Amino acid sequence: MTRFTFARRAAAFAATAAALALTATPALAHLHPGEHGSFAAGFSHPLFGADHILAMVAVGLWAWQIGGRAVYIVPAAFVGTMLLGFVLALAGIALPFVEPAILASVVALGLLVALAVRLPVAGSAAVVAAFALFHGHAHGGEIGAATEFAYGAGFALATALLHAAGIALGYGLGKLASSRGNAVTRVLGGLTALAGAALVLGG
Repeated sequence: MTRFTFARRAAAFAATAAALALTATPALAHLHPGEHGSFAAGFSHPLFGADHILAMVAVGLWAWQIGGRAVYIVPAAFVGTMLLGFVLALAGIALPFVEPAILASVVALGLLVALAVRLPVAGSAAVVAAFALFHGHAHGGEIGAATEFAYGAGFALATALLHAAGIALGYGLGKLASSRGNAVTRVLGGLTALAGAALVLGG
């Protein structure tokens, strides 16, 4: 396979993945906890929102790019701070610009991957944590009649799995020739940022 053919196929795959994320129906995420259970309602909540999916997979990809301890510290910082945002919402503590911050996180995290930005692990964790606070607050604002603990456990697990998917994607691409794998990862980051921009304009 020539480099041109490989790059074209990789770009097509990435574009298809981004399109699928953008066409996910957010309404499907809001399972009624009385019918499906609070855990299922929480678990499904991030999985059908394009903004959540794109941001959380990008966190995994970025953690893989940084490497070392970042592979587990950066996703852990996101999940932990997201739960803090959830608790703030449950306590009735408002945060400004929650939805714009979530959409901004998609663009920003996509750009971090596209530019292959490498910060110290603590700095990287702080960046994702800042965005995670708003993601968690949004989950808390849409809890409805669900039980807090089960709902929170559900979306925390789903988030961790999306991070793991991003890390696994990075490792999978890394098995290609190094230059090719890095190039495709950066293309995915760029497409994520473009998808985030589309969500902003569409909102």
